[in-house]
Amino acid sequence: MTVMLLASSCAVGPDFLRPAAPDATGYTENALPEKTASADTAGGAAQAFVSGRDIPAEWWRLFSSPPLDTLIEQALKANPDLQAAEASLRQAQENVYAGEGALFPAVNANGDVTREKFSPAAFGNTGAPASLFTLYNASVSVSYGIDIFGGTRRELEALEAQEEYQRFQLEAAQLTLAANVVTASVQEAALRAEVKAAQDIVEIEQNQLNVLQEQLRLGAVAKTAVLAQEAALAQAQTALPPLQKQLSQQHNQLAALTGHLPSEKLEEEFDLTALHLPEELPVSLPSQLVEQRPDIRAAEAQLHAASAAIGVATAAMLPQITLSGNYGWETTRFSQMFTPSSNIWSLGAGLVQPIFHGGELLHERRAAVAAYDKAAAQYRSTVLQAFRNVADSLRALQYDADTLAAEAGAERAAADNLELAQAQFKAGASSYLALLDAQRTYGQTRIALAAAQATRFADTAALFQSLGGGWWNSTNPANRGAIAQDQNKNIDADKLCTVDVNETDPVQPLGSQDQDSQDLLGEQKP
Repeated sequence: MTVMLLASSCAVGPDFLRPAAPDATGYTENALPEKTASADTAGGAAQAFVSGRDIPAEWWRLFSSPPLDTLIEQALKANPDLQAAEASLRQAQENVYAGEGALFPAVNANGDVTREKFSPAAFGNTGAPASLFTLYNASVSVSYGIDIFGGTRRELEALEAQEEYQRFQLEAAQLTLAANVVTASVQEAALRAEVKAAQDIVEIEQNQLNVLQEQLRLGAVAKTAVLAQEAALAQAQTALPPLQKQLSQQHNQLAALTGHLPSEKLEEEFDLTALHLPEELPVSLPSQLVEQRPDIRAAEAQLHAASAAIGVATAAMLPQITLSGNYGWETTRFSQMFTPSSNIWSLGAGLVQPIFHGGELLHERRAAVAAYDKAAAQYRSTVLQAFRNVADSLRALQYDADTLAAEAGAERAAADNLELAQAQFKAGASSYLALLDAQRTYGQTRIALAAAQATRFADTAALFQSLGGGWWNSTNPANRGAIAQDQNKNIDADKLCTVDVNETDPVQPLGSQDQDSQDLLGEQKP
């Protein structure tokens, strides 16, 4: 029994080891500038990249927009996709609690009443009459599977890894939701500015048409100039419906993100001039990114579960020992139940050693090894994508600032040119074509400026998202589980005594064998 208890403290390998962070000192091939360009317009402040600075959990508050804060709070409370992720986490937690039950003995109470007719002829007594009786039975049974090689613990480890996966899926869902609300709000503000610009252009075109019609009445211009202006007005009017359609769709998207129906009015409206662009951008160290990105941590949890599955498949090839016991009463008269004469009991132990399963167990283990290799490749892909996201966001912010500065300059020049063209046209010093070209240019630059402003705000949110969003700094009780689990990770694994199938490569497939358990036992290294 002592040997059995000692053996039960070990678990077949491999033990899971967290992958090391990539050996990288930066996110981009060339160094980033200390600050981006600035522009004298809304959202035009220069932004500085601060390496190593931590990210606040509620990073969206850096935009200093109370309406945006309100919308995100509503989304975090009412978004159905987020609620589904929360339910998935609760399901995974309950599966862990259920799996822990396998570490304890199973105790069942049994009771039955059977009415039987017994024939002595079954024992060769052909002359005796058949007897009719009632059999009463009441008992308690206990069974316990000794986890000698840790297969049960590896199953529990896999369940815990799945819980961790769902926990970081929830973190990723919260981060994505917040980023989507920011992006949708910024886009709504940009579309609102573009609609206003288009409406102003229509008004300019209408005023100019009124002037031309008056000049035509006085004989100062030809009819062709009026017709051309009417065409320009109609063209400007056609630009409005697509923008209004996009604005309506953006409103519907915001409603869905916050758990509202499209018919419900959102009290919050956004203006690009009311948003504050964060001027200092925290940039996590590359070595910290694998710790902070929820999608990387979720991929790591899947890798952990795949590693534990190898241990489960390995343990299935080794001896399985079960202890059982039964204690109760059995009698043909209910009045004699629970008396010493009706007492029955039994104790037993069972041993199952797989010998030949047609290669089933061996190939199931090889399938688990292949699943681990797949999870490892997916983990590496997730890490590469994460570093790419950060690099894209950093470069995007750099070039967004340059674009905004150019668009702001173009808009100011176009506004000055339009004002001058209008004055010259009224004084008769400029042609109508020059005025028409100035109007068209001004309209295009106003719309382009609004788009450039929105892009800069949206890419700022994308940087916070690509860096993980600061979930580890959250004070929300719903998020404390992931933080505590992150701090205590691998504590239980360090207590395990491992029986590795292959010491040099714990997930290397075994060679082809016919007798699964015999070959495995020949390789185990306690």
